[in-house]
Parts: sequence; C-alpha cells; structure tokens
Amino acid sequence: MTELSTRPADTTATPSAERGVPTRDRSRAFARRHRVFLAVAALGVVLRIVTMLGYRSVLWFPDSYDYLSGAVNPNPNLIRPSGYSLFLALAGPFQSLTLVAFLQHAMGVGMAVMLYALLYRRGLKPWMAGLAAAPLLLDAYQLQLEHLVMSDTLFAFLVMASVTALLGPQRHRARWAVAGALLMGLAAITRSTGLPLLALVIVVLLVRRAGWRTVTAAVAAAVIPLVAYASWFATDHGQFTLTRSTGVFLYGRVAPFADCHKMDVPVEEMALCLGSSPAERSVRQSYIWGMNAPRHRVEAEGFTPEGERVARSFAVRAIISQPLDYLAVAGTDIARAFRLGHPPFPDADTYRLYLFAPKVARPDAKAEQYIRAYDPGYEPPRVVEPYAGFLGAYQKAVYLPGLALLVIAVLGAVRIVRRRADLGGDNLLPWCAGMGLIVIPAFTAQFDYRYVLPAAPLLMLAAGLNRRA
Repeated sequence: MTELSTRPADTTATPSAERGVPTRDRSRAFARRHRVFLAVAALGVVLRIVTMLGYRSVLWFPDSYDYLSGAVNPNPNLIRPSGYSLFLALAGPFQSLTLVAFLQHAMGVGMAVMLYALLYRRGLKPWMAGLAAAPLLLDAYQLQLEHLVMSDTLFAFLVMASVTALLGPQRHRARWAVAGALLMGLAAITRSTGLPLLALVIVVLLVRRAGWRTVTAAVAAAVIPLVAYASWFATDHGQFTLTRSTGVFLYGRVAPFADCHKMDVPVEEMALCLGSSPAERSVRQSYIWGMNAPRHRVEAEGFTPEGERVARSFAVRAIISQPLDYLAVAGTDIARAFRLGHPPFPDADTYRLYLFAPKVARPDAKAEQYIRAYDPGYEPPRVVEPYAGFLGAYQKAVYLPGLALLVIAVLGAVRIVRRRADLGGDNLLPWCAGMGLIVIPAFTAQFDYRYVLPAAPLLMLAAGLNRRA
C-alpha cells in the first residue's frame, strides 16, 4: 500500500521569507492553503450555533444530574470520577449552563484544529488533512454529545490534547511529554477509561526511549492529579481509590453469560447468580441498574465496599471459568462499533437520549433544585424550530458510519506495520489510544455509541500521519 502523498515542499514559507510579504497577502495565502479546512470548520461552527439555537439551553442524560450535583456540592462520586464535576464547578461562577454548552462545542472545534494541525505539519496535503477533520466537525452525533451535560466531550478533549502534546515537535520534546502525561492524568479523573490510556502513554515513552528523566517527570506529572483525587476520595469515603464501582460494572459485563453451574461460587456470592440460563439473557439488559438488579441482593444501598468486593470477586471468577464466553460478549460489543448502520442500542429509551428529537428529557423536580442552584436563570429544555427539525433530519444522514471507522483503523494498523522497524513510529500512540477507547469499555462495562466518538479523531490521526516530527 502506498503512502499518502505529502504536500509540496514550497507550500509553507519560512518566517524569513514571509517577513517582507504584506500582512494582507500572507492572510490570503494562508486562506488559500487551508481553504478546505477553513470551509469545513466554518460549517462545523454554524452547525454548533444551530444546535445551541435549536435546543436551549442544554440536553440531559441520567448521569447529568450526578455531575451537576457534584459541582454544586463538591464531593468525589462513588460511581464515576468527578473530574467533569470539577470542570462544571470552575465554570460555576458564571451561573450559566448555556456557557457550559458553548465551552463543550468549542472543545469539539478545538479537537478538529489539533487533528488538522498535526496532520498538516506531518506531511499530509492540506485538502486531505481538512477532509480528515470533517467527521469531527460535522458528525451529528458529535454535535449532540457536545450539547449534553456529560463528561465525554471534556474527556475526549483532554485525551486529544494529551496525544497532540506527545506528538509535538522534537524541540522541547521532554516538556511536551510531561504536559501530555499531565493531561492524560486529568483525563483519568474525568473518565475511568483514561487510566489504562495513561499506562499506554508511559509505555510509549519507554518504547520511544525518551530517557529516564523524561519518563520519570512524565510519571510524576501524571500521578499528581491521580493522587490528589484519590486523597480527596479517601477523605470522604475512607478508600484511596478513584471510584467504588469497578467491580460492579465488571459484574454487569459478565452477568449475560455467567453460569454458576460452571463456577465454584462461595456462599457470599450466590446471591449474584441468575436463575435464567445464559441463553435466555440479553446483553442489552442492564444487570446493575434498577430496583431489581441482582447486585441489590448483596448491597441494599448500592456501591458499598462490601458490594464492590463481592461483585468484583464474582466477575473475576466468571471470567476465569468462562474465558471464551467473556471474549465472545466483549468481541460482539467491539464489532458494534464498526457496523455499517446506527441501530438503537442498548435500548430505545437510552438511544433516544442521543438524538436530536422533537421532545427531550426534562430533569425531575429533585434535580431542578441543584440545577437552579448552579444556574439561577435556568429554564426547562426548549426545542426551537426550525433549527431542531433541521438537526433531526441532518442526524439521519450525516455521521461517521462504523464501517468507515473500521477502514480508518485498518489504514492506521497498516502504517504501524510498515514502520515496524521504527516500532510503529508516531502512529502507534494515537492508534492504540483510539482502539483502547473502543476495546476497554467492551471488556469492562458495555458498548455505548458515545464511547466510540472520542476514538474517531485518534484513529484518523494514526491513519494520516506521514512522518516523524
């Protein structure tokens, strides 16, 4: 397979050559050179303005209320890291959820700028780099995710910024490596998936032989937010950790196939055994949420240290006893990320929360108490036409199909293989990070479309990088 062609050597003038060129001429030359990206970026900005006009002020997901509650009354959440709540708290003095939506849309555009800048500087022709950034700027599901009060956009931005820093120019590479590790550490306290990615960053630095001083400084930078957050968690909950839900979520992963007849289950874990046969269970069903969730037989209140311990023990036992079933259920979820269409999953109600719909979820009365504490001028969600109707029709047609994402992932893998003598080159980090964002949830929780979106720009980056810095 041939390499993607690089831009001509004379497309970027040196600073000395540009010094005598009038500013207006330099601006025109810049606009001509980057016209494809500028056009796509302008359209992306317009779409985000339409989103803010069509759905005022923000969109809600069941998890949104926990995040906002943690911003109003700062405390480390038992279920998920509270990095996003801390971000909301930082924006809290402005008392505006509309500002939160604006900042998240700005992050979406910012990720596209990072992607384009890296690809362009690494040799991809400007028009090709501009097209590579198009899915991030134009994907309707990306627009909708940015408008939700959810941690995903902040997490994706931090991961993309981390990878951008780690792939920075050779000059001051050590400083960029430290900055990248710190950003990934912040991502890890925003979403738990960032923790394995942080380990990946350190491994990549070792593979690239960055030097022990650089690696040590990067580890120290990454550990700072983790230790600070875990200490905060220990102060409130008595455990030096980031969450108290890892074992419970892993139980939800194994519940569809766990067969207690094939496991040596101790008495304290028998309550987690399901009466139905694995053939009668569905991966679409949640086994950890709802009043009748099996875990409530162990812990009535939810997410207690005892419940977490028992759930983790049961899940590990099931994986060891039925490794092929575990691989099968995880592999099925991984395949969902690369299918051609966008069928509803895991259920119609959850899937509807990811759509630009004529009617949107409204917070209940209890949630509105702290919503108004955060934003005194808050009004219940309003769907405004014709903007919302346009977005609903747009979403049916404009998104990155899973099959296209698979092609992009394969192209990235081919580049890594071609550069095996260089240990995959700089393509290795974004490809592993992108695939990690797809694979890790499949093995530890459950597939969700919003978990796939942050992976797309990383895989695009791995497929498009032409050369080292």
